[in-house]
Formats: sequence, C-alpha cells, structure tokens
Amino acid sequence: MGAAAAAERDAVDAFNELRAMLESGDLRAAEPDSSAELGWRVNAWVKRGILLGFRLGALTEMSAGSYVDKHTYPARVFTVKDGVRIVPGGSSVRSGAYLAKGVVCMPPMYVNVGAYVDEGTMVDSHALVGSCAQIGKRVHLSAAAQIGGVLEPVNASPVIIEDDVLVGGNTGVYEGTIVRKGAVLAAGTILTRGTPVYDVVNDTVLRATAEQPLIIPAGAVVVPGSRAITKGKTTGLSVYTPILVKYRDEKTELSLALEDLLR
Repeated sequence: MGAAAAAERDAVDAFNELRAMLESGDLRAAEPDSSAELGWRVNAWVKRGILLGFRLGALTEMSAGSYVDKHTYPARVFTVKDGVRIVPGGSSVRSGAYLAKGVVCMPPMYVNVGAYVDEGTMVDSHALVGSCAQIGKRVHLSAAAQIGGVLEPVNASPVIIEDDVLVGGNTGVYEGTIVRKGAVLAAGTILTRGTPVYDVVNDTVLRATAEQPLIIPAGAVVVPGSRAITKGKTTGLSVYTPILVKYRDEKTELSLALEDLLR
C-alpha cells in the first residue's frame, strides 16, 4: 500500500470513528458550556470532520437503488434498543445524527448529519432538523417546522433549541438563532440573523450583533406580526416581524398540556 493510500485509509478510519461518536451522542458539533458567553461552545473541529466525510465519500446507490448519496453518509438504521420511535411513512435520519431515547419521528421528517435531538422530543410531519442543529429535551417541532443547518464556515454557530420549547407549525429558525428554554414560537414565526424581534413586554428590540446571534429569551412567547414602513413612497405597506407578546404563564401551560398526551 502506497503512502497516499495509507493516508486515505487512516482518514477514513478517523472519520468513521467520529461519525460513530456523533451517533452515540458522545460527541457534538456544539455543546452546553457554562463558561461560554452564550452558554454554548461550538466544536469547529467536529464540523471539519463532518466535511471530511463528504470529501472522502463517493456517490453510490443505496437501499436497493432508491437513492444515491456519498457512501460515507448512509441513512441510519434503528432497532428497538435505541428507544427511538420511527413511525412508518417516509422519514429519514442521516448517519452522524444523534437521536436520544424517547424521540418520536412522525412521517415524513428528516434529520441531517451532526444534528443532536435530545430525550422526549417530537419531530413532527414534514419537519426538518438541519445539519449540526442542537435540539433539547421535550421539544415539539410541529408539522413543517424548519430548523436550519450549518456546516460552513466551521466556526459558525448552529441553530440551538433548548429544553421544553414548542416550535409551531410552518415555523423557521435559521442562521444560528438560539431559542432559550421553555420558549413558544407560534405557527408561522420566522427567525433569522437579520430578523429584529419586537419585545412588547419590555419595550425593546432583540437583534443579532456581530458578536452573537439572535437570542429568544427563556419562556418567551413569539408570534408573527408586522410593522409599518415609514420611509419613502411606501404609505400603507408593512413588513413581517416577529413579536414577543408575553412570557409563559399558567394559561400558556394549560394550552400546551395536550403535547404531553400526544407523546
């Protein structure tokens, strides 16, 4: 075996080990870190390893020719001992993604490489968990919710959804947004790095900065809204903006009680 072939074999072995550790949850693209300013640390070297897998991979037919992808990233196969409920109907989880015990996958849904989905979370129909996204415990990603992924640049923060968050149907969370514990995103809410969120409770505007992404506070209830355009020849027009209308209270808890019954 030549030096080049040996080096490639070593790279493949290292990647396979990294992928296995991602699937077991022993390794994460981002992880909680109380010493970090945002409470999370991005492991850029893990992203580099994920990208290496794409470079090492070659296109191949998988699952009796039903799809074609890099051979380094086949679909994951689960067993009863994994404790993950995969309801039939066209769902797929890519290798290199972690799903904890008690996760429920309603068809069709998709979880991409590097994602981490914690215990008791439901990924509902037509929902997407993008590459390296971090999803906490007891989260409900409602039907058609889109959690954006990110691989490059490697130091970019992934989307983070902390514990006990409800993400409503047709909601999109992108570009490294952090949704803190217990928040509620109403159906149709869109959050990006460039989206200002108007907090009417505290009379302030939440924005991303050069140093940090958009952050939705713990317990916040955010709904879709609009604000008038006041400049130029735009009288009567408005643009979309999310509005933080309240923080979770007893009435909010009662309205979410059904979630537990569905799990």
